[in-house]
Amino acid sequence: MSAIEMSPATSAEGYADLKLLIAGEWTPLGNRESEPVLNPATGECIGILPHASKADLDRALDAAEKASPVWRNTSPQDRGKILKRAADLMRERSEHIARIATIEEGKTIHESRFELNFSADVIEWFAEEGRRAYGRVLPQRMPGVRMTVLKEPVGPVAAFAPWNFPIGNPCRKLGAALAAGCPCIIKPAEHTPATALEVARALVDAGLPKGVISMVFGVPSDVSTHLLASPIIRKLSFTGSTRVGKQLLKLAADGMKRTTMELGGHAPVLVFDDVDVDHVLDLSVVSKFRNAGQVCISPTRYYVHEKIYSRFVEGFAARARSWTVGDGLDEKNKMGPLAHSLRLNAMDELLTDARKHGAQFKAGGSRIAGAGYFWEPTVISDVPNEARIMNEEPFGPVAIINPFSDFDSVIKQANRLPYGLAAYAFTNNNRTVNLLGEQIEAGLIGINSYVISVRDSPFGGMKESGHGSEEGQEGLEACLVTKFVTES
Repeated sequence: MSAIEMSPATSAEGYADLKLLIAGEWTPLGNRESEPVLNPATGECIGILPHASKADLDRALDAAEKASPVWRNTSPQDRGKILKRAADLMRERSEHIARIATIEEGKTIHESRFELNFSADVIEWFAEEGRRAYGRVLPQRMPGVRMTVLKEPVGPVAAFAPWNFPIGNPCRKLGAALAAGCPCIIKPAEHTPATALEVARALVDAGLPKGVISMVFGVPSDVSTHLLASPIIRKLSFTGSTRVGKQLLKLAADGMKRTTMELGGHAPVLVFDDVDVDHVLDLSVVSKFRNAGQVCISPTRYYVHEKIYSRFVEGFAARARSWTVGDGLDEKNKMGPLAHSLRLNAMDELLTDARKHGAQFKAGGSRIAGAGYFWEPTVISDVPNEARIMNEEPFGPVAIINPFSDFDSVIKQANRLPYGLAAYAFTNNNRTVNLLGEQIEAGLIGINSYVISVRDSPFGGMKESGHGSEEGQEGLEACLVTKFVTES
């Protein structure tokens, strides 16, 4: 069993006083419903989060409606200046924000710093891209007649962001909406509220007009039902599980609201026999155990050619056993805890089922004893498709490794599930590279690389992993409507 490395820095010192942001006002707990926020490295309560009441949500909706014409008529250049200033403020406060993210989500401080810088870059990129929401003039049909295509803000956006990237997820949604000229009511995750509030604080301090952003928390189903029932909301942006995404789509359908849905995944990794095995292993272990595997694009189902299978399995297991796990605030640790106790239960259930189906446990497989929600980096092999973990997204630090013998069979396995968010492959054969890009069913494909998200690329999936894209030109386009005007 892995030894847990605890740090004297395990402390919530400096953690924020949690509030709501409604119509430009920081709203304290008062007599509202609330819930505790826990540090996953210790299990200790570090804050009390107020829940928005229905009256609070109505104030946020009213503020968004009033702010909408003001913000849409603010020039893209002026909107961009505010967003750029917010990005700069995030960078100036980077260590403070990164520390909060690690305290309440659990990921290592190294990862939080990287996430902060990436997120500030996303905000800054959208600030620039908002100036390029071009329409076009069609070729003239007859004298005195002009035909134009216009791009305009879709209107107020309701956004729901999960806890696994507490800086990045809110920034993706806010950056696109605000750059396009849309007010946004956003509900980040209740597990990681202080980090999202710091993003909102940067935007407010940068000069964002009142009502353009509101940040609320509460029982997710109550908040989403109330917001999506309002005709004020014109678009839904959601990142989370496929199950919840389908429920929200039904709510959005009642009002014919535009949707961007980034849902669950179960990413395959195809490793062919012509690769440098140690190089692929070094890349794979870092990517697999990033944020303790709590990443929607995390590589999970490894299909390794039978010629190198045994070597790959043993190499992965050896690296997993040496991975340093502990409090994310300790600079020497490579992996922190799972984000909350529910993830421990999910891991235990899936791995118990895998063992019953004959899976071979090569490393880890258990909770690490002591305080906090720590789990051993886990490697299992020879797992049949009947096991739940081969069909349900584990969202934890477990690598599943199975052998394959030929191209057609491994493509069939890679595309077997209804998910199509991310996929990866490693080969030095150019023809194989081309075939993989054509035949793998995923919105994001990394070939000889695990880097499949940059600020100016579209981020999204297909099949039951959702539709639409965040980031890139596509992310801005999702917050715009197209209008055709004929003038004579």
